[in-house]
Amino acid sequence: MAIGRIHVIGAGVAGLAAAVRLAQDGHKVVLYDSAGQAGGRCRSYFDAHLERRIDNGNHLMLSGNWAIRDYLQTVGAADSLTGPDDASFPFRDLRTGDTWTVTPDPGRVPWSVLFGAGRVPGTSLSEYLRIRHLACAGPEDTVQDCLAGPGTLFEKFWEPLAVGVLNTPVDTASARLLWPVVKETFGRGRAACKPLMARAGLSESFVDPALDYLAAKGAEVCFNNRLRALDLGDGQVRALDFAGATKVLDPGDQVVLAVPAWAAADLLPGLNGPQASHAIVNAHFRLTGPVPAAPPLVGLVGGTAQWVFLRDDVASVTVSAADALAAEANEAIAMRLWPEVQAALGLADGPLPPWRIVKEKRATISQTPAEDRRRPAPRTAWHNLVLAGDWTATGLPATIEGSIRSGFRAADMVVTSLSSS
Repeated sequence: MAIGRIHVIGAGVAGLAAAVRLAQDGHKVVLYDSAGQAGGRCRSYFDAHLERRIDNGNHLMLSGNWAIRDYLQTVGAADSLTGPDDASFPFRDLRTGDTWTVTPDPGRVPWSVLFGAGRVPGTSLSEYLRIRHLACAGPEDTVQDCLAGPGTLFEKFWEPLAVGVLNTPVDTASARLLWPVVKETFGRGRAACKPLMARAGLSESFVDPALDYLAAKGAEVCFNNRLRALDLGDGQVRALDFAGATKVLDPGDQVVLAVPAWAAADLLPGLNGPQASHAIVNAHFRLTGPVPAAPPLVGLVGGTAQWVFLRDDVASVTVSAADALAAEANEAIAMRLWPEVQAALGLADGPLPPWRIVKEKRATISQTPAEDRRRPAPRTAWHNLVLAGDWTATGLPATIEGSIRSGFRAADMVVTSLSSS
């Protein structure tokens, strides 16, 4: 059978990663998206009110995220991320004003934690040893089951980290999904857990370079093409029914479906994937100018937000597992979060500056043990169709790293299928 085109449906990070991997291997790729731009939840745009370019959501990445590193290297954007010179995570307790910094050890053995110098103030060694429970977590264990207990380490480090990574409250979040993140980053020492953020914007890192790369490889990109249905029969996808036209597939064509979980459920009969989701609320504030002494990232406890990101003169706040907050009026959210930004960055009291609230009501799947079991494998019952997306069974949380790995895996499965045809 002649090798045909590979149709990638969805130009979010997972779809882009699949398309890049396939184009890199010399395959003919057609990438579709229902929107007028690529990136999905991972993109940047110019906000006229702020008069600044902002990201639609804040994403904390770590230097141990190998798939992100490989993807950016391939598309020529390896230097597009930035972060502190060292792996350090400053925190502030909004109730007491206390501050501390979590700095992992250089090697795999946390000597400074074992002997006390590197512990969060007021914490004991026994609190750190609870990580053993996370490593051995059972299928129903939550983050709280494994890491909570007497002492303050859970509140001062694990909870804001876990909620930010899993976008799920710690009392319901799957411990098994947090463990691989900890193992691949903090478990490998300081070099693997340096916090990273997009230097200019998410689009400048993950989207625009990928589209340029695909264009250079001869890939076709089709925006404003909403897939309405898949024509399924004889164990394969026979045609793609778009809003404007129907694309009949040739015998050697393959399909990578890289759309959100709810969209995939509408397209594939019998797909019993994740159903519950959680919101993320992002707030962007334009400051009067840069804050030179402030760190680019601050973790918060005792308030509403978990993290504050600083890029030039824009401070961005992330509130994960924010279902209740997302129901509030935007101005009320801005007024609640602005004092937290002031405290985090050491800003003087002042009026509410220009702001923008971005609500993602279905930001990620709910990453509970029950919903994690519903995440489907990429291989489907149709021999020319594979799935990609952070909601598929990657073994990782629904993050940029998980999205890219899912796209890579889907592409590799397509190549394996083609080579065996």
